Amino acid sequence: MNKTEAIRAVIDATGAEPVVFTTGFSCRIARGIADRASHFYMTGSMGLAADIGIGIALHSTVPVVVVDGDGSLAMNPGCLLTAGALPGLPLLHLLLDDRSYESTGGQHVPSERVDFCALARAAGYAEVLCADGIGDFREALASGLTCSAPVFVHAVLAAPEGALPPPRIDLGLDEVRRRFSDHLGLVVR
Repeated sequence: MNKTEAIRAVIDATGAEPVVFTTGFSCRIARGIADRASHFYMTGSMGLAADIGIGIALHSTVPVVVVDGDGSLAMNPGCLLTAGALPGLPLLHLLLDDRSYESTGGQHVPSERVDFCALARAAGYAEVLCADGIGDFREALASGLTCSAPVFVHAVLAAPEGALPPPRIDLGLDEVRRRFSDHLGLVVR
């Protein structure tokens, strides 16, 4: 499974659920597949996708999905502690691990040395899953989208695709915030 296949699976599995896409190629790929008001595209602030998702989930009765990256999570592993300390948090935290800072030139992330599942388990996530392929990933998505407590899914991806990603997000940050906030008003408490 590559990043595009994983993101397509997330989009296929979600509808009205709020989805926060980490900065870089993930948000660009997501917008290229389906641009929805329920998608929050991080166009900066690497490492904070999970924190934004946690904040939304604190006020949500529906699961909030975070599509995170290995480099992003490596920058801010403290988000695992925050989510794990909130046992009633409806958060589905997806880690797409391609061991690369793909959008900044493909620099290597030494994530193969990190057991992200052990970190999430130790932090207190209610459920921790590893998805080795697209079938496992889709099953984990289906299960996690019914969560009422933090769920972490680690998906090890194939090497970066090497294909050109969709263009940069051309929506202004205010527009992304406004339409996402309007959407949240419809689905969150």
